[in-house]
Amino acid sequence: MLMSNKTRPARLHYMAGTFRMLSPGDHVVCAVTGKPIPLDKLRYWSIDRQEAYADAEASNEAEARG
Repeated sequence: MLMSNKTRPARLHYMAGTFRMLSPGDHVVCAVTGKPIPLDKLRYWSIDRQEAYADAEASNEAEARG
C-alpha cells in the first residue's frame, strides 16, 4: 500500500527565505503552540533552532525564551 503525504508532518531544513524538504508531508508543527502549519501557510521559522512557528507571536515568544 502506498503511503499518502496527507496528515503526515514533513521534515524541513530551514534556510534564509526558504526551506528544503527532507521528508515529504503536508504540514509542520509549531514549536511553541504545537499547532499544525500547512506548508503553503508556513511563513515563520528559525534558522538557528530549525523550528517552525504558526505566526509572528509564536516566533517572538520563541525568541524571548532564547
